[in-house]
Amino acid sequence: MSLSLSSSLSLPLPLSNQITTTPTMGMKFLVKKARGARVGALEIALLGNNNNNNIININTPNIVISTCKGLPHFISLDLLSSIPSSILQVSNLHFTSEGVSTNTISKLGGLHQMLGLNNKYVIVSVPRDSIQSIPQFKAATKFAPSFDTPSGRLLVKPKEYVEMISCMKPNIWAALADEVPAWVSHKRNKTSVDRTLKWLDDCLALNPETGSIFGAIVGGSNLEERRRCAEEVAKRNVSGYWIGGFGLGECMDERPTLLSAIMDVLPDDKPRMICGLGLPEEILQGIAAGIDLFDTTYIYTLTLGGFALTFPLDKNGNQQNFQPSQIESDSTKINLRATAYRNDTSPILEDCSCYTCKNHTKAYINHLLNVHEMLAQTLLEIHNTHHYLMFFQVIRDAIQDGRFEKFRQTFLESRRVPFEGEAISA
Repeated sequence: MSLSLSSSLSLPLPLSNQITTTPTMGMKFLVKKARGARVGALEIALLGNNNNNNIININTPNIVISTCKGLPHFISLDLLSSIPSSILQVSNLHFTSEGVSTNTISKLGGLHQMLGLNNKYVIVSVPRDSIQSIPQFKAATKFAPSFDTPSGRLLVKPKEYVEMISCMKPNIWAALADEVPAWVSHKRNKTSVDRTLKWLDDCLALNPETGSIFGAIVGGSNLEERRRCAEEVAKRNVSGYWIGGFGLGECMDERPTLLSAIMDVLPDDKPRMICGLGLPEEILQGIAAGIDLFDTTYIYTLTLGGFALTFPLDKNGNQQNFQPSQIESDSTKINLRATAYRNDTSPILEDCSCYTCKNHTKAYINHLLNVHEMLAQTLLEIHNTHHYLMFFQVIRDAIQDGRFEKFRQTFLESRRVPFEGEAISA
């Protein structure tokens, strides 16, 4: 039964042949005009305590850091500065399904003030969270989408959703969407698009006068419906696009066609954010299609399992210079729960500049994991987030230098070699 709820890594990139959006609600997007992979700079004006605007620049493509109730899952506010990123993703349902009420958050001045972020971070609010707020397409109705949460299944109507946005005051927020998995019928895909467009119109009409709204684009694995949804959302007065419905059963080989159907009809001058793509290969696939921001729980999943990212950040994309140890066959990551690291006094990566690698060893993290200390996840999340952000920096450099496609092909091909070798020897 469903219940209804009553700083960037570096300075802004110098962009040639750039186009600029008209600033809306404190946001401006500068992007190099190019088909496919592109670099840009998202400028967000945050209102500080002294009523002066603080400009935060987010270089794109980039990742939006996944959070649990406003902060990264294992990182407290005092350690947040150890992550070289200024853009955080929240789900409104983290706050409304349990805990602090929206009225209380409003009285505190919104999420920035409640969390102590002030004017140092950009908050992006999306309804979907693949860990705690999972879209439930069978329980959605024509009135509202449905989500499975720790507090039960919830229906969230547009009016209620906009009230949450008004109280929480995010800088960017995505409209409600009726997300469906890849295997549903054509009729259900059409229904999901119709509902999503109606809810977007409802959100725009309610006008919360806070943040910049991203229109949701859905359509499952149906090319016609994906294109229709993108065309209709592009006609609306939105500041950007949030592409949903990915990571819900579609195969990797069919994604390029689906993404092309969307990108071909979207204007170049607005940012595009996607949910559900997290693996390095998926990130490169999305960037090749023209995605600017990625909302993913990949880092959280790795960290929870005790894994540390170790793949090379080679500027040419070459992964063959990584020599996995005898106990590790995966050149992407290492499992720090393994007993082989019990006496390993080296950092996770020798050349990594993150707080964890500069101060701690594999042996210490292995110990923390084995005695079930949460500090292990804290140190791992710092490293994994830092490493993935550096991966995006390498990608941006490759795009800027006009060698992204070569970088991507080298990256993918060189990562297949170790596994092909294992298959032959087996």
